[in-house]
Amino acid sequence: MQIGDKLRRLRLQRGLTQEELADRCELSKSFISLLERDLTSPSLDTLADLLESLGSDLPTFFREKDEKLVFGGEDIFVKEDPELMKGMIRWLIPSAQKNQMEPILVEMGPGGETAEDDPHEGEEFGYVLSGTIRIVLGDRAERVRKDESFYFRPTAPHKLVNAGKGVCRVLWVSTPPSF
Repeated sequence: MQIGDKLRRLRLQRGLTQEELADRCELSKSFISLLERDLTSPSLDTLADLLESLGSDLPTFFREKDEKLVFGGEDIFVKEDPELMKGMIRWLIPSAQKNQMEPILVEMGPGGETAEDDPHEGEEFGYVLSGTIRIVLGDRAERVRKDESFYFRPTAPHKLVNAGKGVCRVLWVSTPPSF
């Protein structure tokens, strides 16, 4: 493990200069520079002090597992839904409900519609990949065609309706997660 590079990234994430970090830990800027270039190694106590100044700790710092970056078919959860009229919802990111946004892929047959969602905090974004939908937000309804997108604050009950004669596919992202 490259301790120096990881320390440097953590320092930059916190918006600190080498000098600011050195001051917080009562170390020299040159020592921080040597650490970040892996030209010297800190004692365990010094590393613990550095991490505390950076808002971290030893167990978190040495956790090897990085967050997953790319998701494929084995990660997708599919729910077939009769209201979607031969359609389905695909949760594209596993455990997305613990994240700040939740992307899903909605597929609806002709006449299909999503369940109406109650008003909530956050934002909704969608992009129509195929077909035509009608987005219903309270008393307002708008048509959205292939290669068009929608965005709104969910201050009223809302849902999607397949407004076309064929299957429609919509990439829908909600923040915070609500699906």
